[in-house]
Amino acid sequence: MGASSKKQDSEKASTERPVAVVTGGAGSMGTIICGALAREGMRVAVGYNRSGEKAKKLVASLPGEGHAAIAAPVTDSPALAAMAVEVSKRYGVCDVLVNCAGVTRFVPHGDLDSLDDDLIENILSTNVRGVFATVRAMRALLDKSKQAGGAVIVNISSIAAVTAMGSNVMYCASKAAVDNMTKSLARALAPRIRVISISPGVVDNDFIRSMDKKWLEEQVARTPLKRLAAPDEVAASVIAAIKHLTFTTGGIIPVDGGRPLS
Repeated sequence: MGASSKKQDSEKASTERPVAVVTGGAGSMGTIICGALAREGMRVAVGYNRSGEKAKKLVASLPGEGHAAIAAPVTDSPALAAMAVEVSKRYGVCDVLVNCAGVTRFVPHGDLDSLDDDLIENILSTNVRGVFATVRAMRALLDKSKQAGGAVIVNISSIAAVTAMGSNVMYCASKAAVDNMTKSLARALAPRIRVISISPGVVDNDFIRSMDKKWLEEQVARTPLKRLAAPDEVAASVIAAIKHLTFTTGGIIPVDGGRPLS
């Protein structure tokens, strides 16, 4: 086989690799997930809001080819429509959508006054409406997937949806809404698109490490497996949902060390 033929075969293989779009892709959890997707041979579109430079640096560091940093502010539906146009121009399809964009701030549950309206609106518009708006914007491209079993949407939720224990009351409510939305969308989009929630417990990341040490120790003590979740474990569950749990849709997959059992 000549050099020209080898190059053509390489280019064909590159264009046939699955395409994964990750909102919040430049965040701490998003970065780990993007890396895992790239190592699985996918072309990754790193969606970002204000972290454009960070997203570009991440793209440059990912293994494989065909990755891109694309603006994806999930609270801006016209901007999401523009993102879908950009994904269509670059790839023509979306095989995997990971909704990882999210916001929160620590507010004690009993301190109702500190959970002000602006924070509530920010949490709900990002964590809940943003998930739906992104799915709505990407649906046509997801429908084009030729993956066996169809396209996959993975929503990054939280065990706070079940335990009602988390960074604040509205954050817990927002993740409960995401899990409910996962079920509704799974029914609505089947059989072409599967929809799954990944529900981590407390994850050992920069945000959590910045919390009060006593609070962290309490979280570990309340977890049957007596440790926090590693970010790589959450990313591995995303890969499992995409590649291995091919007869699962509408499911909420816990990665929580058994937290609801305590």
